[in-house]
Amino acid sequence: MLASLGLDVGAESVYRTMLTQQDWGVAEIARHLSLSEADVREALDRLAELNLLRRSLQAPGGLRPVSPNLGLQLLLQRQQAELLAQQKQFAESQAAISTLLAEYSELRTGERHGVEYLQGIDAIQARLEELAHRSTSECLSFMPGGAQSAASLEASRPLDADLMRRGVRLLTVYLDSVRNDNPTVEYAHWLHENGGDVRTAPALPLRMVLFDREVALLPVDPDNTRKGAVQLTGPGLMTALVALFDQVWECAAPLGSVRDRDDVGLTAQERELLRQLTQGATDEIAAKKLGIGLRTERRIVSDLMGRLGARSRFEAGVLATKAGWTD
Repeated sequence: MLASLGLDVGAESVYRTMLTQQDWGVAEIARHLSLSEADVREALDRLAELNLLRRSLQAPGGLRPVSPNLGLQLLLQRQQAELLAQQKQFAESQAAISTLLAEYSELRTGERHGVEYLQGIDAIQARLEELAHRSTSECLSFMPGGAQSAASLEASRPLDADLMRRGVRLLTVYLDSVRNDNPTVEYAHWLHENGGDVRTAPALPLRMVLFDREVALLPVDPDNTRKGAVQLTGPGLMTALVALFDQVWECAAPLGSVRDRDDVGLTAQERELLRQLTQGATDEIAAKKLGIGLRTERRIVSDLMGRLGARSRFEAGVLATKAGWTD
């Protein structure tokens, strides 16, 4: 009934039960609703995320449900805020694009610079082939999304082979998650053996390919690369994008190296996952950002909860902050 407000059936059932049985614990709620205790705890995490649960003053360490009169109104306000934020982001994107078109259509040299939109996979692939053929010195790329599809690897191989054969410097950053995907790892090793250099990072800002520090291809929508791409040119833009690449490259690890844990025992991927979750990302969004499956993401979260001694994700967030894991 309340799914449109972000409250799934399980979480709604737990919320309704807690409103009438405020002295029940996880075990009683699970028996009453014929759910597992793990399902109830996951529902509690969701309710806490939606601010429908608060800390109990009467029972220290416990939780109490927020009155529906307040809680559901907060959900409506949250949904309204998200819609307004999306509208604002869309308007800002339009304004930014207009500014780019105006500022970089022509520079003082008289050469044309700016933005060009490419629609469809075929148009993007054709432009990649053209730019790769023209490239003479360097190709820098971010490859998010985790394991690369067989079709993507097959399409990239002849372009990369030609670039390396002509002595073009080829630097590629994948997600750490590709270390567990044999086809992608094999392709990365092939790049390295033929003169390319490959590193991995726990997360990447977007998909990006830069040729000779003069032209870049970026997705129109980072969350759906099939919507098309935008080609950018101009010294100012290229300086910013190259600086972004250099920053990520310096922090990334060579593919053949072992990802060390930090001084609190976290891998870079685990710390990035915690950062995503503390910023309010759902399991689905966090998994996508890290290029891992939803089950893998939840397994890592469960492992982190175990290491923290937390019985719920809400408690895990508190304990992680106290332990300095989210600094």
